[in-house]
Amino acid sequence: MARMTAAEAAIHVLKKEGVDVTFGLPGAAINPFYAAMRKVGGVDHVLARHVEGASHMAEGYTRTEADNIGVCLGTSGPAGTDMITGLYSASADSIPILCVTGQAPAAKLHKEDFQAVDIQAIAGPVTKWAITVLEPAQVPRAFQQAFQLMRSSRPGPVLLDLPIDVQMSEIEFDPDTYEPLPAYKPSASRPQVEKALGMLNESDKPLLVAGGGIINADASDLLTEFAETTGVPVIPTLMGWGTIPDDHELMAGMVGLQTHHRYGNATMLESDFVMGIGNRWANRHTGDVGAYTEGRQFVHVDIEPFQIGRIFGPDYGIVSDARAALEMFVEVAKEWKAAGKLADRSAWSKECYDRKNDPAMLRKTDFKDTPVKPQRVYQEMNKTFGKDTRYVSAIGLSQIAGAQFLHVYKPRHWINCGQAGPLGWTVPAALGVRRADPKTEIVALSGDYDFQFMIEELAAGAQFNLPYIHVLVNNSYLGLIRQSQRGFDMDYQVQLAFENINCPEINGYGVDHVSVVEGLGCKAIRVTDPEDIAPALEKAKQLKEEHQVPVVVEIILERVTNISMSGKDLSTVNEFEALADNEADAPSSIAALR
Repeated sequence: MARMTAAEAAIHVLKKEGVDVTFGLPGAAINPFYAAMRKVGGVDHVLARHVEGASHMAEGYTRTEADNIGVCLGTSGPAGTDMITGLYSASADSIPILCVTGQAPAAKLHKEDFQAVDIQAIAGPVTKWAITVLEPAQVPRAFQQAFQLMRSSRPGPVLLDLPIDVQMSEIEFDPDTYEPLPAYKPSASRPQVEKALGMLNESDKPLLVAGGGIINADASDLLTEFAETTGVPVIPTLMGWGTIPDDHELMAGMVGLQTHHRYGNATMLESDFVMGIGNRWANRHTGDVGAYTEGRQFVHVDIEPFQIGRIFGPDYGIVSDARAALEMFVEVAKEWKAAGKLADRSAWSKECYDRKNDPAMLRKTDFKDTPVKPQRVYQEMNKTFGKDTRYVSAIGLSQIAGAQFLHVYKPRHWINCGQAGPLGWTVPAALGVRRADPKTEIVALSGDYDFQFMIEELAAGAQFNLPYIHVLVNNSYLGLIRQSQRGFDMDYQVQLAFENINCPEINGYGVDHVSVVEGLGCKAIRVTDPEDIAPALEKAKQLKEEHQVPVVVEIILERVTNISMSGKDLSTVNEFEALADNEADAPSSIAALR
């Protein structure tokens, strides 16, 4: 057995669990952990500018590749409370991240010591487990259990709080014989799958709703195989976007009040049976639940037992990991197909395919207006960036319009904080994505307010050479909130515009993002004419490769644009802009590209 500090033992556990990088900020109470990381070696570190930023970097890192778990570090007190937003975001989207905080000495936790706070109690509601470890010998086992919990059942985050004296105490620990604990994941049984498949087989117009649980389970290939075997069209949720390529003939479009395709909503309303796999029936997907469920049978497959029936009671539920369920679904479906037992779905799938490729189902993007209409931005992004591009986005009209107009072809290529939607998420998350994937084209998408929230993290991108392209659509407004305020007949405290005395050339759009970005060590381009968008994006590619730093392309938009959405149900989406008359009005749509 070897003697080492508890912090050194923790670093050995991290390495054995597959961790090779952490994101965070050192401080007095976590310095022993940093000292151990430096001494043991093998775990890199990215120095964030804000601890919330570090937690979002960890999220981006986890979401990029199967089996990744991002780790963020911070000192005692405010570092832990700063991480809460990241923990909430990760918990809401079933993303495993590990937050490690320093803490005041164990004997002083009840004495209001400097920066001592009960972070275990604060973090509890937004984690699978939060604990202050009071015994040094328990530290490596706390880390071992954390990884097992993060990976088991519905994935999620854990916070481990380590008093400074606990970190520094010596313990006996043998890293050479350490083994990770097996994760628990429930599996669907054959009788369950046969019953669900039988229900699907008896329907006339079935759909598969593919949720983020399929991506978490690394089962997108099985989802596509199941769809192809049965001939049943697929509706991905926002978190499941990429489980089946956008240009696949069975990809029927996304559904929802906001992030949807017109043909997707129309297809859902025509269906009579829906099998949801690894999804939550989120309210922005379903809209009014009564309207969503009326006239349809539902099967719900989810890894978390209490998720089934949370929003509405399905006709049949199966508790299972998505991969385990889909393996069995594919096996049974292939047997039934070989035996001639599967219903012929060719007429229904063709109806869905034709609807998807009907110009009447498209929204216009080929606007030539100046200031730029946002739809034109996504048209140029589709033309410029290829099928391998990973998109990163957070919240707002930019994200909603991005989901309506961009194309995603692979799992983990739409990286989005879905349920929590914290502003400021995009920049640090994109850096975490880049740290996890040094090769793929990474393109982030933000409105000006999201961008300003954690803009300081661009400095980390410059310092650690984490290059990506950030498309910043600037209307100098809180656009989504302004659009929401229409229902209150007001436009109040949502305008970000002002006359910038240092930058009169931006004509009252307020913050000079180009100067700020360049002051943080990155590159930036400002675009005001729609014909200049594509050349600017190409120039950004060159600058990114040349300088190995983030490159921001700021596009000055018209101040007010209302993006298509509904406040009620799938049948009442308000279209504020012109719809397409033909494919030429939407030249980068899937229909036009087919």
